[in-house]
Amino acid sequence: MLSMVSLLFLSIPVGFLGALTGLGGASILIPILVFLGIPVKEAIACGMASIIATSSGSASSYVREKIANVRVAMFLEMFTTIGAIAGATITTLISPTLLYFFFAAFLATSFLKSKRTVSESPPSSEWPDRMSRWLNLQGSYFDEVYQRRIDYKVTHPLWGGGGMLLAGLAAGMLGIGAGAFKVTVQENILKLPPKVSSTTSNFIIGMTALAGTSVYLYSGLLNLTLMGPMAVGTTLGAVLGGRVLNKMRNRTLRMLFIFIVAFLILQMVYKGVSSL
Repeated sequence: MLSMVSLLFLSIPVGFLGALTGLGGASILIPILVFLGIPVKEAIACGMASIIATSSGSASSYVREKIANVRVAMFLEMFTTIGAIAGATITTLISPTLLYFFFAAFLATSFLKSKRTVSESPPSSEWPDRMSRWLNLQGSYFDEVYQRRIDYKVTHPLWGGGGMLLAGLAAGMLGIGAGAFKVTVQENILKLPPKVSSTTSNFIIGMTALAGTSVYLYSGLLNLTLMGPMAVGTTLGAVLGGRVLNKMRNRTLRMLFIFIVAFLILQMVYKGVSSL
């Protein structure tokens, strides 16, 4: 069994990587906890609770630097919250073995993100549709790599909301924040630049996690011994990640994202097969 101190120090680099990639620290930490012998439902419940603190830590930095699009985040949270409550309820009812494969399958969908061309040039601006103009979802941020202000538009918000409903469902089921899928939806449907999609994803994750955690609290799956150091460690790591993200190139962030997701998928598939 992990001690609280070792879990704290393990959670710090995990939170750092989660903030850089938009995955969230729990997406990385839950497979590690499962590998170390923690029951999967318990790991999921505690991971979901720790996401609240992690999201708050990184999102505060992103909002202060005006990278995250708060208006887009508030619109999408309506969909993710509903999905999270439904997903957490499902997890309390199904077999733990199924959760290993659901976890791996969901992470595999994040590779849709890698189909987009990895480019170091500033992102181009899309033309917004009527709904996006009505909601006033466009934005801008100062990119430290390009040393200039990047303006962008947002497209297809309702389709994006549908995708985020699925992301919320998966987040509630798996306790991971579903950052990978949220980033994919925001880049491929809403057409947000990579750094904006990653930071906005972290902003949304907290509200999604709060909704899912309420279900796990009622079910009695929350373990305070795990949840406390996980929350502190991943929050510290997320704050550090938030401070350096805007200094990194898009190509570096994308390659880091792909490597981490591939590792997590292999880990959860192995655990699922071995538990059959």
